[in-house]
Amino acid sequence: MSSFSLASFPLSQFSDRLSFDRIRSDVSSLQNSISKLRPPQEFFDFRRISKPASFGEVQSRVGYNLGYFQANYLAVFSILSIYALVTNLLLLFVLVLVGGGVYGISKLGGNDLVLPVGRFTTSQLYTGLLIVSIPLGFIASPISTMMWLIGSSGVTILGHASFMEKPIETVFEEEV
Repeated sequence: MSSFSLASFPLSQFSDRLSFDRIRSDVSSLQNSISKLRPPQEFFDFRRISKPASFGEVQSRVGYNLGYFQANYLAVFSILSIYALVTNLLLLFVLVLVGGGVYGISKLGGNDLVLPVGRFTTSQLYTGLLIVSIPLGFIASPISTMMWLIGSSGVTILGHASFMEKPIETVFEEEV
């Protein structure tokens, strides 16, 4: 009968995802996304806002605007995500605790942590982190925060995409 141990859990794969090369490539892709941001004058052009005449027009507008304003919608989602974390400080604390704990344990390189109170193996440290973070995670209500984030970003993004008219040039291109 085999017993489960955290030593067999592939935590090294998780800590490898936090490598500097991966972070550097993520930053370069973020810079690429930021370069695709449309100016606020174009994103908030109130002259182009109108009620769609039919559901087909809603589909057409949403299809076009999701592609055209993709980076802006990603920024809106990011702002709403930050707002959700700032208003749910316990969830923010749990995320920082788990991220910092995994990072700190991975920096040990498989060696034991020696403190004046005793010697702790990496599996004991991961187990302790798990024992602390799971109950705190349930108390922090991440599911309701995610549901709020999905709902608020869906209403905001799909509302903007459905009420923002396409540019005149694209309407003429579709007719040809």
